[in-house]
Amino acid sequence: MARPIWTGAITFGLVSVPVAMYSATHDHEVGFHQFEKGTSDRIRYRRVNERTGKEVDYDNIVKGAEVGDGDYVMLEQDELDSVAPGRSKSLDIHRFVELAEIDPLYYQKTYWLGPGSDETAKVYGLLRDAMADTGRAAVGTLVMRGKEYLTAIRAEKKLLVLQTMYFADEVRDPDEQIDSLPQRNKAKPAEMHMAQQLIDSMSGPWKPADYRDSYTDRVKDLVKAKSKGKKVKTAEPAPDPTAASDLFEILRKSVEAASKRRASAPTSTSKKKKPDVSEMSKAELLKLARKLDVPGRSSMSRPELEKAVRKAA
Repeated sequence: MARPIWTGAITFGLVSVPVAMYSATHDHEVGFHQFEKGTSDRIRYRRVNERTGKEVDYDNIVKGAEVGDGDYVMLEQDELDSVAPGRSKSLDIHRFVELAEIDPLYYQKTYWLGPGSDETAKVYGLLRDAMADTGRAAVGTLVMRGKEYLTAIRAEKKLLVLQTMYFADEVRDPDEQIDSLPQRNKAKPAEMHMAQQLIDSMSGPWKPADYRDSYTDRVKDLVKAKSKGKKVKTAEPAPDPTAASDLFEILRKSVEAASKRRASAPTSTSKKKKPDVSEMSKAELLKLARKLDVPGRSSMSRPELEKAVRKAA
């Protein structure tokens, strides 16, 4: 079993729920070392005192914050920990919000939250189920590894999921980053219609397993080919930008190609399986009820929602 990367307690009101945090994702990476070009000499990095030129042990390094004119304030790790809310062991909930209200732009990284111990599993389960039934996310803050994080916690089937987020002042204003953006309604009606057709022809359900990091695969193939002295196959160059004068024709051809791909794709002849509504959260039930256009759904209890969704599905 994996070891938690953080342990502490979710606190809201007078309630404290001990939890353990685990990484939910990992990146695809090909490990590279650095060498001087034309040699097999490794390049290594060392912590060196710039005045004496001597290497410094990690345990003898402290952090310094510049306060102006080249002056620094030196801080020990225990001093940094002393100003951390709850001494880095408390995840304070400030508000419960509708999950759909949070712009995905603010999300950083995802973590699983498990119960802190077997004895606290009941309290953990209560929080998870209450959040699932209300369709709310908990917005809070915690300090981890010397940094404070804004977080969103949501219920996901059997567990709670935490996502670290950017603070508002960490999100850049697009108007300050991008010189100019095209105004709406500049495209011709026929071009807009054809663009919408292309989107429709390429639409489908979200299935994470359909996507793969093909670039990392190609890098691995490159390493393997070079290690065996084989010739490296180069990728196709990027396409030229579409000219405004060719836009309609390019869109039309794209729609035709997408339609042919969809027509040739294998289809399942099996009967469509109805969703298991008993395993859904109330928020998921409400979402499905909206999709099925169930009347009066917003005022229904969970049992009423389950019954209505089963009937409409």
